Amino acid sequence: MDFIRIIIAILLPPLGVFLQVGFGGAFWLNILLTLCGYIPGIVHAVYIIAKR
Repeated sequence: MDFIRIIIAILLPPLGVFLQVGFGGAFWLNILLTLCGYIPGIVHAVYIIAKR
């Protein structure tokens, strides 16, 4: 299941984080990072998914 979440995180980083943690602080941080740049959003999303 984590493999699918990582693929989703690469395509849509906030969705990958949402599937992992819901509407928590990490989700809103990921939206901010994705708006600042697509790559920081991906890195953060993969980190959140791999950490849990």
